[in-house]
Amino acid sequence: MTALGFLYPGHSAEDDYPRMEQLLGSDIRLSLVHTDIGEDAHRVDALLEMGSQERLAAGVEELRLSGAEAVVWACTSGSFVYGWEGAHEQVRALARAAGLPASSTSFAFTHAVRELEARRVAVAATYPDDVAALFAAFLKDAGVDVVAVSASGIVTAAEVGTWGEAETLALARASDHPDAEAVLLPDTALHTASFIPALEKELGKPVLTANQVTVWEALRLADRRVNAPELGELFSRERRVQV
Repeated sequence: MTALGFLYPGHSAEDDYPRMEQLLGSDIRLSLVHTDIGEDAHRVDALLEMGSQERLAAGVEELRLSGAEAVVWACTSGSFVYGWEGAHEQVRALARAAGLPASSTSFAFTHAVRELEARRVAVAATYPDDVAALFAAFLKDAGVDVVAVSASGIVTAAEVGTWGEAETLALARASDHPDAEAVLLPDTALHTASFIPALEKELGKPVLTANQVTVWEALRLADRRVNAPELGELFSRERRVQV
């Protein structure tokens, strides 16, 4: 049994995780602890507060008791908003508090892009323009060539959580770029676990979504390799990344 822990902000698309647990197999358990998000707003000051060390540390003991072998802060905007160095410090502090290998969804995206050997990507963000631009800057700091950025301007995770397959597919399609080798959907409040293959079929290229890469990152930290084509191209190839 491999137990993986996730600190998930609030309540929006957390039902993606039991869905992914079913697709991964009977010997993998995904345990979620919900963190207090404070103000639900895709705004820089609110995101900095949501990702603070104090808020993350509050959920660590429950994850330890669950037997988790690794922990991932299941939030993209609440990690990349700190910038490249700040996001590293956030993860280091989480690892110290948990006594476990740790990462965040932002770093999960950079590792997953490398795994796919994608050099150029398009970003399909639900965020406002300024927050989407911060994610693109984070990717560029990781050496990823961002050829297109689309922002939907949604302010709250609660609203993003109401989106279904049709809205998500429309966002991905509108955000794609001919030069992009993968399309990234960075919001963990967005439901995607049930239709990643449909997204990839529509776009004809790999699609990386926030909750998908978060689970993949936790598996990587635990040194587990799982073949689960229902979760997209990322889960359908031999592991290359050793970070």
